[in-house]
Amino acid sequence: MFQELTASFIDGRIQGASQSRRELIDPAAEEVFHAVSEAGQTDVARVAVAADRAWRKEWRDLAPGKRAELLFRLAELIEQNADQLAQLDSRSMGKPLASARGEVMAGARTFRYYAGALSFPAGDVIPVARGGFDFTIRQPLGVVACIVPWNFPFAIACWKTAPALAAGNAVLLKPAAASPLGALALGRLAMEAGLPAGILQVLVGSGAEMGDALVSDPHVRKVSFTGSTEVGRHVMRTAAQDFTRVSLELGGKSPNIIFADSDWEKAADSAPLAVFDNTGQDCCARSRVFVEASIHKAFLVRFVESARRLRVGSPADPDTELGPLVSKGRRDAVEAFVEGARRSGRVIHCGGERPAGRGFYYPPTIITGVETTDECWREEIFGPVACVRAFTNEDEMLAEVNASPFGLSASIWTRDLNRALRVSRRVESGVVSINCHNSVHIEAPFGGFKHSGMGRDLGLAALEGFSELKNIYIDA
Repeated sequence: MFQELTASFIDGRIQGASQSRRELIDPAAEEVFHAVSEAGQTDVARVAVAADRAWRKEWRDLAPGKRAELLFRLAELIEQNADQLAQLDSRSMGKPLASARGEVMAGARTFRYYAGALSFPAGDVIPVARGGFDFTIRQPLGVVACIVPWNFPFAIACWKTAPALAAGNAVLLKPAAASPLGALALGRLAMEAGLPAGILQVLVGSGAEMGDALVSDPHVRKVSFTGSTEVGRHVMRTAAQDFTRVSLELGGKSPNIIFADSDWEKAADSAPLAVFDNTGQDCCARSRVFVEASIHKAFLVRFVESARRLRVGSPADPDTELGPLVSKGRRDAVEAFVEGARRSGRVIHCGGERPAGRGFYYPPTIITGVETTDECWREEIFGPVACVRAFTNEDEMLAEVNASPFGLSASIWTRDLNRALRVSRRVESGVVSINCHNSVHIEAPFGGFKHSGMGRDLGLAALEGFSELKNIYIDA
């Protein structure tokens, strides 16, 4: 499939000759496997005008039932092409093929959920003091820009595109420069499903140039961005100039809290994939592990044993659980964090050494003896590194948990229901999982507190975020 995906998807077809072409690197082989033409600022302005025109003519007033039919059809086409779509993400960023296929199928379920959500009530009738008849409706914003990252490229493209289209908007989808192929394929499948040309357009290019153009374009009514906190700040500042609405899903440094009364053996067995899945390139990764002191030693032994059993290898191997990091630069950054911990005298229980051979691999690494001021404890590493600390006092532990500027996700392990509810209320995170690590549910809102962002993806909250609330009053 990817041989035909050579440029942006504009007005219903792959097109656009560009001054520059970006080579895509297979991180498992360290080799170029494809190249795409990049769009630029002038392309953004042209495409935004076309999207606004198509939205007003073809999509804004289309009956919700008809929009639902088209989105259901798109979900079917994603499922039918799941194997090829999975190959695109696997080659682009080193994701194990089995994981990539699971994420593609989740993308199909996302479109199916939002197609079905169009039958839900979307307004209220409000009794007002002066009498008459007062009610609310939700209307589409218009043209929205959806900017997605490289770590879950197809899945997050669906998270944003599906509710935006269901709410009646036209979408300018900008994938990460390193992993544009799944988004381009999604654009083609949308046309095959029957969406009008111009309603879903996919722009390939650098974030620095094209991202600014998208955020500042006067036709763009909202920007939904997933990426780093630093870039999120820039998006918010730029959008503020024209009061463009924003939702931001940014970084994380998520805690995994294990109390002594929990099923700590299960917690230890599940902890590796809670942080090392996707080779740690996940803003929900539970990379700060807090363990009650009385079980700390036993937990650590089991955690390390479980981590060592993870199968690291070729993304194409069906038994592989962890592939390479996305790039040499990402591997070098992860390695620098670990070397800093080593120089500070911290204890590295497993991993911590770059393997020989080709590919941007780095093994699951567990570090203890860290202080709360250490970089590896405070900063988002975005790689397969976990730090473990013991605690004896719940209040002091929670103070450490909440000292982070991030607040995306968290796990709490305890058999005490009162403690589970008490601690979950006090942890400053947008998503909390008790006795598991399940952060993402298509049907439920997903997003963070503090520097982890604002607004929510998924659930009915995403539909609301892609619409305007209008109040109408009829005198009687």
